[in-house]
Amino acid sequence: MGRWRPPRPRGSRYITPEGAQRMRTEVKHLWEVERPRVTQAVSDAAKLGDRSENADYIYGKKRLREIDSRVRFLTKRLEEVTVVDRIPEDRDKVFFGAWVTLEDDDGKTLTYRIVGPDEFDVKAGLISMDSPVARALLGRRLDDEVELRSGEEWVTYYLVDIRYQD
Repeated sequence: MGRWRPPRPRGSRYITPEGAQRMRTEVKHLWEVERPRVTQAVSDAAKLGDRSENADYIYGKKRLREIDSRVRFLTKRLEEVTVVDRIPEDRDKVFFGAWVTLEDDDGKTLTYRIVGPDEFDVKAGLISMDSPVARALLGRRLDDEVELRSGEEWVTYYLVDIRYQD
């Protein structure tokens, strides 16, 4: 039985300027810092002799493959994404890149920014535009009600603020 898995579906092709910059920075770091360091470690390990039982050599080669794979993925992805760097004319409506603040009946607020699938980080409040929450928010206006699923129940939130970063 092989380890083949079907490719995951491609996410949306949009990205914020900050997300694109983070991806370019990661490629640069991997290619200019990480890869030369690991290559040197593999070279040093190879000089020690028997490579079949040399853990530094084996794991170094594995790490090089991981780095090359990640660089290849990021480079391809950067070529195919569209950087969305303009603010929509209608700022009272939720579009890609918006910071959205929601409030429930108890006064509890949630703030999210709708970003591309390559840059989401829920802990930082960045949600993918392909996520159910973002899809429920896109196209909404200030003071709209939004029904979101929280575990087993549905919670009603009110859209209290929409901001766009200049």
